[in-house]
Amino acid sequence: MHVYLPIAEMSVNVFAILGLGGAAGLLAGMFGVGGGFLLTPLLIFIGVSPSVAVATSANQIIASSVSGFVSHWRRKNVDFKMGIYLLTGGFAGSTLGVALFRWLKDIGHVDLIISLCYVTFLGLIGMLMAQDSYRAYRKLPPREPVSSRMSFLNSLPYPVHFPASKLTISAVIPLTIGLFVGVMVSLMGIGGGFFLVPAMIYLLGMPTTMVIGTSLFQIIFITAHVTLLQAITTQTVDIMLALLLLSGSVFGAQAGIRLGSKIHGNVLRAMLAALVLGIAIKLALGLFATPDNVYSVSLLDD
Repeated sequence: MHVYLPIAEMSVNVFAILGLGGAAGLLAGMFGVGGGFLLTPLLIFIGVSPSVAVATSANQIIASSVSGFVSHWRRKNVDFKMGIYLLTGGFAGSTLGVALFRWLKDIGHVDLIISLCYVTFLGLIGMLMAQDSYRAYRKLPPREPVSSRMSFLNSLPYPVHFPASKLTISAVIPLTIGLFVGVMVSLMGIGGGFFLVPAMIYLLGMPTTMVIGTSLFQIIFITAHVTLLQAITTQTVDIMLALLLLSGSVFGAQAGIRLGSKIHGNVLRAMLAALVLGIAIKLALGLFATPDNVYSVSLLDD
């Protein structure tokens, strides 16, 4: 069964889109990421333009994040104070990111920049995850938080205590992380957990049990903010596509939470690393592939 997407201007299989939404929700529940880093490239692969894929994916992530957040909240695995600081920076960053997105769209470079961002960041973070999986497999000592190896971070002003995470760090650090994540949400159509989860573990040194729930808390509000701004300023949010993705993601998130609790953490990390690197390679190859239809422009003699 097919349905026409008015903003994307194409016809798609309903069950395929529901499946994509379910996969994104599954990742949200298992890893604490919104699933946009997987969903946006997959939408591009099936023919949706990058600008529409980015704006619509951000909208879809809200449902899967809410579903996953509620489950972690019930388990008291959310640091709300840390989440508020991350949100403050995130709102500023997402507003800046949407303005940058609109400017890139106006000059005709937004599709290229989106692809380059995905290739760069998926590749870097995928390699980081793969290294950690290898260290865990060889039973090597875990990677130390960056904050323990970069002493200047501890000397930054405005120290704040976060009781839930048992941390005392400068407010500048979570605010800066939130700012960066907000920009990336706007440009890449991700929830931000893809960057936020590693940052909270390796930069802030938060306990792993608090990371996923806090990440999902931040994702809900940042993606809602970005979706509203994208709909108003760029008109690239496809409501029909978003509704189909939302329907699949809600059920996928609950399944992901149950599945994630049954699989060893090292196995989950290795699976995610392989998936991330695979998508990065696919997108990188697409940047250099010759189009199926090659056009040229020439002047004709009168």
